[in-house]
Amino acid sequence: MSIKYPNGKLYISNDDKKRSKKQQGIKKLSHSNRGMTLEEDLNVTNEFYLSRNMAIIHKKPIPIQIVNVDYPRRSAAKITEAYYKKASTTDYNGVYKGHYIDFEAKETQNKTSFPLKNFHEHQLTHMKACTDHGGICFVIIRFSTLNRVFLVDFPLISSWWNQQSEENVKKSIPLSVFETEAYELTYSLAPRLPYLPIIDKLIESHTGK
Repeated sequence: MSIKYPNGKLYISNDDKKRSKKQQGIKKLSHSNRGMTLEEDLNVTNEFYLSRNMAIIHKKPIPIQIVNVDYPRRSAAKITEAYYKKASTTDYNGVYKGHYIDFEAKETQNKTSFPLKNFHEHQLTHMKACTDHGGICFVIIRFSTLNRVFLVDFPLISSWWNQQSEENVKKSIPLSVFETEAYELTYSLAPRLPYLPIIDKLIESHTGK
C-alpha cells in the first residue's frame, strides 16, 4: 500500500527502509534482538509499562484518507493507495510522572552516522513546540546493523538540525556523538527496551528536580 503526505510526496516508513526482499526473509539470530523492528520493541515495552501502571505511552494513530481499494476476493479488501489527512508529527506520546512525553523512533543501516534527512522539518517544529510548553521530547535511534540503540534528548537533535545550512557542516550526526552525548539503551527481557530510567534523567536535567 502506498501512503502519501498531504503534498502528494510518497511516505516511506521505517519498515519500508529496513531490508530488501531477500533480506526480509532472514531474521537475526541475536538473543538481544530476534529480528524485531524498533517500533515492535517499543510497542512491547510500552505495553509492559502500561500493564504495571508505570507510564501511559502509545503509538500515535495515523489519520489517512483512503483513495483506492482493491478487492482480490469477495471476503477481502486491500487498500492500494492512501494519503495522510495531515502531516505526521512524531511516533509516540503519553504521560509519565505528570510530564507530557513525546518522541520519535528512527532506524538506520548506517554504521558510522545518522543522516539528518531522516527527519522532516515539521517533526522538529512539533518537538520544539512541545518542549517550549514543558514537555519531554527525544528521539530513540537504532543503528540496526550494529544493533545499538540510543535515546537522544531533543536539544541535541535540534542543534545538529539547525546548523545544516552552515558551510562545511555534516548532514549527519556521527556515531561518536551518540556515544558521548546520548544515552545508550540495553535490551532486557522485561521491559524489552527500558527507557523510563533515562526519562527520569531528562526530567531532572530539564526541571532540576
